[in-house]
Amino acid sequence: MKNRTISRRHFFYGTLLAGAVPLGGFGSTPSLKALGYKSPNETLNIASIGAGGKASSDIQACAQTEKIVALCDVDDKRAEKTYAQYPNVPKYKDFRAMLDKEGANIDAVIVTIPDHMHMVAAINAMERGKHVYVQKPLAHTVWECRELMLAAEKYKVATQMGNQGYSNEGTRQCAEMIWSGAIGKVTEVHAWTNRPAWPQGIKEMPATSPVPATLDWDLWLGVAKQRPYSEDYLPFSWRGFFDFGSGALGDMACHILGAANMALRLGAPTSVECVKQEDSSSIYFPGKSVVRFDFPERPGMPPVKIFWYDAMREDQPTFPDAPQGQILGDLPRNRRPLQQSPFNPKERQIQGGVFTDEFFTPRDLPPPTPRSAAPAKELTAHEQKEADWMKLINTGTNGSLFKGEKGMITTGTYGEWTRLLPVEQMRDYEFPPEFLPRSPGHYRDWIRACKGGVPACSNFSVSAPFTEWIALGAIATKLDCKLEWDAEKMRITNNAEANELLKPAFRKGWKATT
Repeated sequence: MKNRTISRRHFFYGTLLAGAVPLGGFGSTPSLKALGYKSPNETLNIASIGAGGKASSDIQACAQTEKIVALCDVDDKRAEKTYAQYPNVPKYKDFRAMLDKEGANIDAVIVTIPDHMHMVAAINAMERGKHVYVQKPLAHTVWECRELMLAAEKYKVATQMGNQGYSNEGTRQCAEMIWSGAIGKVTEVHAWTNRPAWPQGIKEMPATSPVPATLDWDLWLGVAKQRPYSEDYLPFSWRGFFDFGSGALGDMACHILGAANMALRLGAPTSVECVKQEDSSSIYFPGKSVVRFDFPERPGMPPVKIFWYDAMREDQPTFPDAPQGQILGDLPRNRRPLQQSPFNPKERQIQGGVFTDEFFTPRDLPPPTPRSAAPAKELTAHEQKEADWMKLINTGTNGSLFKGEKGMITTGTYGEWTRLLPVEQMRDYEFPPEFLPRSPGHYRDWIRACKGGVPACSNFSVSAPFTEWIALGAIATKLDCKLEWDAEKMRITNNAEANELLKPAFRKGWKATT
């Protein structure tokens, strides 16, 4: 494979990309230099709604260059490690109280809490003029996605969804390879995940448990209807419940299908269908499912079918016409090219592995250093159940496969290790010149936008329409049906019951705005 730092020759992408991607960024809005503007040399004051779990890594990533000034979590126990790192920072359980009392000292807000609360928390922050970073999926329903996009435009704040794949080098390489005609016109994409790593497909409601003293259960429920607490909801099993999460599709498709959304400029589908599911339930997402999205013709691109598979725990997925004996999606540990370099705020961070010649000479990895033996912790029945579910994801992979009229491309979970199939074609392959602007790193991208730079690559004008069709997939999976979609009217034309699921019902005392 030729060195990817090739000399820049004239390259014609054709009318395919006319006006498709602004050179300054991926959003349709201009650089943000109005409300909340700071120069790139100033430090942002960031608050976080959510402090335990994934929120802790979001906080740490931003804290490398910015200042954390307030923290909020409904569970003191879940947040205790993060709280200990910021002993002098004000801490709250209700984000509304935090925004009211600390708002004058906050420039930007991280929202990393369960899916059903993303929209109400983010809009409460945006209407106060705060820039927001919201974990994926952006929202729980289609209506919420649209409201978030409209709010971002109204309040003119910098936004970003937490789908790191949109910042990856490989995602951009995938788009540029497809736009340059490397595999011809793409008519089909297969994407898969080994998730869920939590229970799904269970038919009975979980047993009631005592509410932990550290948890405010009412605040955790937020907009959702009142119900008794169960330890089966937390800390992450809520993802499998229709009322709180979006299943494996919502958890992983915003990552894995990011390359397809960018490269194929997907827009809105015309139909979404759950074509297969196993272990159906009226409470949980199914134990396993296959969802099909049909997208119409786009400028310079033919109609395309996107297939989503979850609970793919086989060692190696197989799909129709895929080359036999080829590694698809994520690369095995002993075949992975060099990983990304450590974070350096002064240099651009390559997100995810970039495909190199090392693939053809697999590394012999040294055996892992044995850890000192520690007494085995006795797990509770609940902890053991969660541990058993987590083991399942070690037996499968994640990735996507693009099928074009002249060949195929495969990528990993976050768009990394993008490569042609058969992979031998990569020995002499010359990547096309870089057309898309490169990201300085996923969090840096958002931070730069907060300080008046170009819109972040997954700002809400990009991530809201993307998450919208994923939310439709969740409805099709819940009802085990096919949906015909009128995006302009935000209406499902063939299913009245499905239409009722486009917008959430807010529990008394909660609303989208204050």
